[in-house]
Amino acid sequence: MEFADKNILIIGASSGIGLATAQLLSKLNAHLYTASRTHSPELAELNTTFIELDVTQPLGTALDALPEVLHGVVYCPGSIKLRPFERIPVADFQADFQLNVLGAVQILQACMKRLKKADGASVVLFSTVAADTGMSFHASIATAKAAVEGLTRALAAEYAASNIRVNCVAPSLTDTPLAAALLNTPEKQEASAKRHPLQRIGQPQDLAYMTSFLLSDHGSFITGQVLPVDGGMGRLK
Repeated sequence: MEFADKNILIIGASSGIGLATAQLLSKLNAHLYTASRTHSPELAELNTTFIELDVTQPLGTALDALPEVLHGVVYCPGSIKLRPFERIPVADFQADFQLNVLGAVQILQACMKRLKKADGASVVLFSTVAADTGMSFHASIATAKAAVEGLTRALAAEYAASNIRVNCVAPSLTDTPLAAALLNTPEKQEASAKRHPLQRIGQPQDLAYMTSFLLSDHGSFITGQVLPVDGGMGRLK
């Protein structure tokens, strides 16, 4: 895969899956534009135009630094708040929806004109295995990510005629800072690995490879799909 002539925007690029994707695309010579609330040391090592951005707030002029043409947008922000349903305040449901869904909505609305000018562009959003597989204590994040999956299909249909592909990647538990509290002991790591048919937890690079494929010309006949990268957890027993 080669991205030498492609402008790619990654939202949430400072750590985890977003950072791994930025690192991979940098090696593949993409013209990278990265946005997040913080500029991490790892991200600072890459050749990228950085935009300080909080997706839960109005965008204002934050994206004015983007080029006139975008070939890809990756929206990585996410949240993990696992609690019994009766103990989840409505405000937490709202916060998860704001970050995972409405944040993506405002980013994509701001980028659509640029994507249309590419004559072939790709959007990659992120869901979770819990949106399609019922899991205890996942009510808030599963609700928000199910909305992301619906958004994926709706936008894929609406923008197919503009040659903009929209797909969604659905990981299981991945070893990122976001999941640190769930993997902070060897016992937790072993238990999490055993829940996966492939007997390991996901790594950020696993998701970065799928994301780069969907952004590339190799994925040019794929749109409207939710693609599990979950070690078999969602389908296998």
